Amino acid sequence: QLQLVESGGGLVQSGESLRLSCGTSGSALKDYAIGWFRQAPGKEREGIACISSSDNRTWYHDSVKDRFTVGRDWAKNTVYLQMMHITPDDAATYYCAAEGLFEGCVLSPRPYDFWGRGTQVIVSP
Repeated sequence: QLQLVESGGGLVQSGESLRLSCGTSGSALKDYAIGWFRQAPGKEREGIACISSSDNRTWYHDSVKDRFTVGRDWAKNTVYLQMMHITPDDAATYYCAAEGLFEGCVLSPRPYDFWGRGTQVIVSP
């Protein structure tokens, strides 16, 4: 059972940057496709970025393209989500999820087997 832990959330001002991390212990995240999702109060969970395990290709939701970057920190066995030019619309609880059978990755939450508990991002205007 893969246990994921998100970190790095907090209060940030609009226009600033934030870096979230997704980590685990005992397993190599490089073997998993990792997706980043977020859910704001009253809204459905949406996929915003993912990275494949096979060749580290990345996909982004249009709402975060050119502002967010997903990548792997090989030394720390983590996957990060670098968030730039944050807006109030980015306020949400952010989750990472893992799937071990993909060659690529998808922004739909359905195929992902393992989830973290989330980290909250609060944006002040």
